[in-house]
Amino acid sequence: MSDITVFTARVIRTMCDAQPTATAVAVRDGHILEAGTLETLRPWLDAYPHQIDRRFENHVLMPGFIDPHLHPTLGALLLPCHFITAMEWVLPDRTCPPVTSHADYIETLTRILAEEDDGEEIFVTWGFHRIWHGDVTREVLNGVSETRPIFVWQRSFHEIIANDAAIEWMGTSREDLERHPQIDLAMGRFFETGLAVAAQAMNRVLLAPERFGRGLEMVKRVVHLGGHTTIGELAFPLMSNDAEWGLLKTHLDGDDVPFRMKLIPRALQRGTFQGDPAENLKMVQGYDGTGTEKLFFDNAVKLFTDGGFFAELMQMQPPGFIDGHHGEWMMAPESFYDHARAFWLEGRQIHVHCTGDMGLELAIDTLRRLQDERPRFDHRFTIEHFGVSTPEQVRRLKALGGLVSANVYYVHELGEAYWKKSIGHERATQMARMGALERAGVPFALHSDFTMAPALPLNSAWVAVNRIGESGAVLCPEERVSLDAAMRAITIDAAYVLGLEDRVGSIRAGKKADFTVLEQDPWEVATEALRDIAIWGTVFEGRPHPLNR
Repeated sequence: MSDITVFTARVIRTMCDAQPTATAVAVRDGHILEAGTLETLRPWLDAYPHQIDRRFENHVLMPGFIDPHLHPTLGALLLPCHFITAMEWVLPDRTCPPVTSHADYIETLTRILAEEDDGEEIFVTWGFHRIWHGDVTREVLNGVSETRPIFVWQRSFHEIIANDAAIEWMGTSREDLERHPQIDLAMGRFFETGLAVAAQAMNRVLLAPERFGRGLEMVKRVVHLGGHTTIGELAFPLMSNDAEWGLLKTHLDGDDVPFRMKLIPRALQRGTFQGDPAENLKMVQGYDGTGTEKLFFDNAVKLFTDGGFFAELMQMQPPGFIDGHHGEWMMAPESFYDHARAFWLEGRQIHVHCTGDMGLELAIDTLRRLQDERPRFDHRFTIEHFGVSTPEQVRRLKALGGLVSANVYYVHELGEAYWKKSIGHERATQMARMGALERAGVPFALHSDFTMAPALPLNSAWVAVNRIGESGAVLCPEERVSLDAAMRAITIDAAYVLGLEDRVGSIRAGKKADFTVLEQDPWEVATEALRDIAIWGTVFEGRPHPLNR
């Protein structure tokens, strides 16, 4: 048994209602013995050898931040790519300036292609969005290069645009591509299940151990810079089971990694609409009991309704999209129900990717049917993303015991763009209606779905409490949440969504000694300054880890 270490701080925000604040916390063998003051801790200190660590006396301690939906594999695939996107991105190795017009997008793409030869046989860029960048098609990319295979990953990750050289490089016959329902070969567009066709070929490059390992090392820095101590991988495997698992263990399972990760397997492999629920249940059961202390699985599964929110492929109820296009299903509705039933009857926690209000309707109606057939308590059926919804759907979620893990960053980047170009003012400004969830008492977490949003929990909380759009305008102030709710959504309520609230998410006796160390107290700054609070680093299982900026 190790000696006790007592960390003192200007204030400790415990996220426990029974004792909201403290100034000292005693830690032994990676767990919390007790939080309080040096005086209240005295019985422990009189009984055992101890040391007082005062390095945080001018800092604020919070429970280690939790992102319940962050994709390390997605980050590892994309971080080595070139980012060309409408928002500035600050990455561990570079800052990518915003690009907000079609002409500037093509100029930037052409310039990078000419200047930076990274030796890879394909050129991959990420961040394209037609609202800012206009029509980027196969023919447009042919004009950039007729010989270099170019893959433009749309901002959502749910869609790729390829030039002719890239289509030829893939090695799939054009006849097969033309028959696929989610490939538009004339436009060079591969979306949703069609994306899997392109990705299968791209994996030869993207999952090469040296490249993917370099990406995971950058992800490690990204996660730490956000102040995380726990994350959830909400769709394992993203591309390839064997390749991903081996590389995740190599890069994210060492003593130098100051965070843990719960992996939630997908019910279907990428690129399939249906499949046999019984066979897919066996596949998911195969993960049970595997993993390590830091990389583990735990009785949960991921299903999908509609398409990507950034790709404008969400399924919308009337009146739909302004331009008249329709969204896409990632799982056929009947297949979604059959799979949900199989996992529900087995007692799994079900996480459902939902982005549009029609996709959400499918998920809520399925939950109602499952509860009618076999009622379950504390099932934690969780809606992931929660892009467009209706107030009535919030009430039904509450009645059925549903949870939400929301990407509230949609409001900041897409609220005004979707108002003017996609779904109109009412539904766009009310996207991610977090205030309604708080009023209804629906437990919710905030996530990044990295790289769909920066992996910065304080930034997500900032959006939730302010709802400030790209221009600086406040979008639907009625859907703002309280500061307490926002901070719970990145700590204890995020732990609840992951089913880990007995281990992490608050500072109390018996839990893991995970803390995020802040330079300022979120309750003592203006809400508009919440995202600007500097992070000193983290304490993971009792060991301090300062940021390596």
